[in-house]
Amino acid sequence: MPQSHLLVPTPAGPGLAPRFQDPSAVHPAPAGPGPAPGFQAPSAVHPAPRPLPRNPYLRLFALPGTRAFTAGNLVARIPAGMFGISEVIMIAAAYDSYTLAGAVTATGLVAGALAAPWTARLVDRHGQARIAVPATVLAVLGHLLLVLCVHEQAPAWALFAAIAPTATTPNTGGMSRARWAHLLRNDPAALHTANAFEQAVDELCFMLGPVIAAVLCSALFPEAGALAAATLLLTGVLLFTAQRSTEPPAAPHPSPGSPLRTKGMMPLLAVFLSTGAIFGSMEVTAVAYVDGPWAGPILALQAAGSCVAGLLYGRSRRTAGLRTCLAAMTLLMTAPLLAASTGSLPALAAGLLIAGMATAPTMVTGMGLVQRLTPPSRLNEGMTLAVTALLAGIATGSATAGWTADHAPTLTLGFVLPVTAAAVALALCAATGVGGGRPARIEAPSR
Repeated sequence: MPQSHLLVPTPAGPGLAPRFQDPSAVHPAPAGPGPAPGFQAPSAVHPAPRPLPRNPYLRLFALPGTRAFTAGNLVARIPAGMFGISEVIMIAAAYDSYTLAGAVTATGLVAGALAAPWTARLVDRHGQARIAVPATVLAVLGHLLLVLCVHEQAPAWALFAAIAPTATTPNTGGMSRARWAHLLRNDPAALHTANAFEQAVDELCFMLGPVIAAVLCSALFPEAGALAAATLLLTGVLLFTAQRSTEPPAAPHPSPGSPLRTKGMMPLLAVFLSTGAIFGSMEVTAVAYVDGPWAGPILALQAAGSCVAGLLYGRSRRTAGLRTCLAAMTLLMTAPLLAASTGSLPALAAGLLIAGMATAPTMVTGMGLVQRLTPPSRLNEGMTLAVTALLAGIATGSATAGWTADHAPTLTLGFVLPVTAAAVALALCAATGVGGGRPARIEAPSR
């Protein structure tokens, strides 16, 4: 059937994706030589269907329920870019110690990395709404307890204890990707577009989150950013999980064995670890190099480049192999290094914009591999393991870049770290055979 016709879902049985067919097939014209007197033609009862949008992103949101769960998930994801900088500003203002602020936020990051796969496993087994809501409530209570401790200037050990419950924060991005994977499991072209959209949303949240947090903390009071982030997280998760029609079915008896035992998963997680080191080292190096109020806006250009590249990649019908994406990333990560050597901030801004264009296609391709390697009953767990590897890489890259900024003879040398991390990720990919093969053209299934 031509794709310009409206496709309406019809039941396909439990566990199966909806079939799509022309509305005329649902309401066939009556047989016979002609209509009886007073008979109203079906075309008058069912007007001609509107054509589907040409834009693949608009076609995604023609599916019932997708706009609602995406809106709620967006609200829930913005705090991911807010909590870190909000709590650093809040703790540093109260205790006059960036060392303590960094240690507390790092503790929360490590605790989250350890707890996230277990939370994701419960989500897969019992359903998103049943697990994500209480897990979010516990995490929000942890953030509020931290705010209270800082406000009352409690002993330092109390801050570490308060941030521990925040580890239960669910992987909201992974839950959204799981919904798309469930809804579009028979349409690889649309799933590719959905994954690209989700990566663009990630970049948008990490562009807007720090800016919103910094404005709130400076314009109102130091605790304002953390309080706003906690409110947005709880509100967004409640809105997201309320959309039950698009929620993937729970898997009380998931596939045996951890996704870690799936062939190819461990090498892929090692690649994600190195990729995270690219992001962590680039952020710290850029902030140390600029060392001023322009650091945030200039660094945001990297996320902007990634966001635009991700949206363009989602419109493409041809995917790239992970090895190809990492080769392009290694090459483009040299742009900030070359720009920094000139000593020009506008040149560095342009270099970061160019470097960012390699990020989203690489992440979309990598997450697509995770989805293919992970059993459907453990999909959220598999994607959360990938995010955990990324976070570990970001922490490693940040620490390495911080040491380099303090001890290297010139700050420009710090921009060698992202290039090195990208080259390591490419070497791991080539050595293990992960993400090899020729790029494939993805087609929508025949209707």
